[in-house]
Amino acid sequence: MKITSFRDLRVWQLAMDLVELVYRLTRSFPRNEIYGLASQIQRAAVSVPSNIAEGHTREHTKEYLHHLSMSQASLAELETQLEIAIRLRYVSLQEARSIAEHAESLGKQLYALRNALLKRARA
Repeated sequence: MKITSFRDLRVWQLAMDLVELVYRLTRSFPRNEIYGLASQIQRAAVSVPSNIAEGHTREHTKEYLHHLSMSQASLAELETQLEIAIRLRYVSLQEARSIAEHAESLGKQLYALRNALLKRARA
């Protein structure tokens, strides 16, 4: 399949799926967390596909790599905030598991994409 847009990237599609999962999960957070942890988790999740898209549209590989790195950082932020939500008992381990598994898979794909771009840039 030819990649003509960031929408064609499997990694972007998975990141969009993650956003949906996160928004569904945070609906059950306590009301007092709407502008706190729930909002932070949502912003971190939204940042992942947003940076993939922005990086893909940049003209230089270095900029693309930078945005993929920011996506990875946002993913780590999301995973940390999810752990906090578990500790605060806003979500159960079972509820968080599907998001954590999705995030782990996405992280591996982001890593693979970065490595492929780095190899291509060095060639």
